Amino acid sequence: MVQSKNVLKLVERYSVTDGKSFRLKDYPTVDDSGIDLSREIAKDGLRSGVESLASLQDRLSAQDRWGVLTIFQAMDAAGKDGTIKHVFSGLNPQGTSVESFKQPTVLELDHDFLWRHALHLPQRGRIGIHNRSWYEEVLVLRVHPELLEKQRIPPELLGKKIFDERLEDIAAFERYLGRQGIVVLKIFLHMSKGEQRRRFLSRIDEPEKNWKFSATDIAERAHWDAYHRAYEKAIRATATPASPWFVVPADDKSVTRLIVVAAMVKALMALKLEYPKPTEAQMAALQEARETLEG
Repeated sequence: MVQSKNVLKLVERYSVTDGKSFRLKDYPTVDDSGIDLSREIAKDGLRSGVESLASLQDRLSAQDRWGVLTIFQAMDAAGKDGTIKHVFSGLNPQGTSVESFKQPTVLELDHDFLWRHALHLPQRGRIGIHNRSWYEEVLVLRVHPELLEKQRIPPELLGKKIFDERLEDIAAFERYLGRQGIVVLKIFLHMSKGEQRRRFLSRIDEPEKNWKFSATDIAERAHWDAYHRAYEKAIRATATPASPWFVVPADDKSVTRLIVVAAMVKALMALKLEYPKPTEAQMAALQEARETLEG
């Protein structure tokens, strides 16, 4: 069992709340917290975290004041799908929404870059999970700027600082959401290039995983360094106490999942969620109902 103080230590090690001096090289792809995280201990901690998250979600729904948006970003094969599957396995589906963002459609390209994501923001009392997000606009497009042409933006607005401007817009939007009671947590699953190679080979060698592999995965792997520079710029520009990043080591999936569930539990506990207390009139109505049922 991972002790509570160690869980907090684990979350703090990988959280980024001030991006000004952030450097991706300061964050490992294998846990270096010094905490004993054998696979069995990590799995036990995950089970406990899943139970705590389910209890917190129930209070989040009952209180109906806060919403929580969790964003997942990562290089291919870093384990976003598996992390979402395991960490949120105990949640009530009625209070949860999961959106996976692929290449934008023609309709989406005819709107501003935040539009399609804003359509899927969680309501109060719900947990929203976005597999990829508005950060693709400053990651994929920074690496492949030719894709900007598809967005049909007026040429005079496509200056050299467009990605810095988009990061300003994202930071402002996340600040706005926070002021509306939507907590935004951003998870970057930080995997090594060697581990990605191993997982790609596994997808090729194991027939049941063939469907996961795409030739474009190899093409994007060639831009590894460019993507990491883009991630560093994005985290540096948008990490705040109200909307933190968690740069989670992703080479060991069991440790990854433990850190993510711990970050979620810590964030929800900070909201001081409580079941609504009935008013005197409601208590009187409850008593009347009891008397009717018992009579």
